Amino acid sequence: MSKLTDLVTQLAAPIAEKNGCEIWDVEYVKEAGIWYLRVYIDCEGGVNIDQCEAISRELDPILDEKDYIEGNYTFEVSSAGAERVLKRPSDFARFIGSTVEVKLYKSRNGSKEFVGLLQGYENGTTAVEVAGRTELFTKEETAQVRLRITF
Repeated sequence: MSKLTDLVTQLAAPIAEKNGCEIWDVEYVKEAGIWYLRVYIDCEGGVNIDQCEAISRELDPILDEKDYIEGNYTFEVSSAGAERVLKRPSDFARFIGSTVEVKLYKSRNGSKEFVGLLQGYENGTTAVEVAGRTELFTKEETAQVRLRITF
């Protein structure tokens, strides 16, 4: 059996598509003692509240019927956000040339955070141009890579 997030993604994808969106990510996490099932969507031109509501209203009863989750949880549908986390190789490929923030588990040269232009992603290694030189970050040392909006 697939893990929960994969099952929810399969259920949500056609609903999102019907509403002009795509599934960016699904997460099931515990925060402050409460479980959350979050479906993040993305749309060409951005996500609006009506799309979140429409997908939520259609998906919620299906999740109740399938009953994949024992116990209580909070269900949310929201935009992936402008500063979304990049996880899959396709995410990285889509945003080559964009500004990203890389957070590391351990400090490198006195810093755990690096901001620069995403140059590439291959076999779990992220290449980012930081202060004029290319830095390579392995999957093992990288806690998170997210888009970064700069003004």
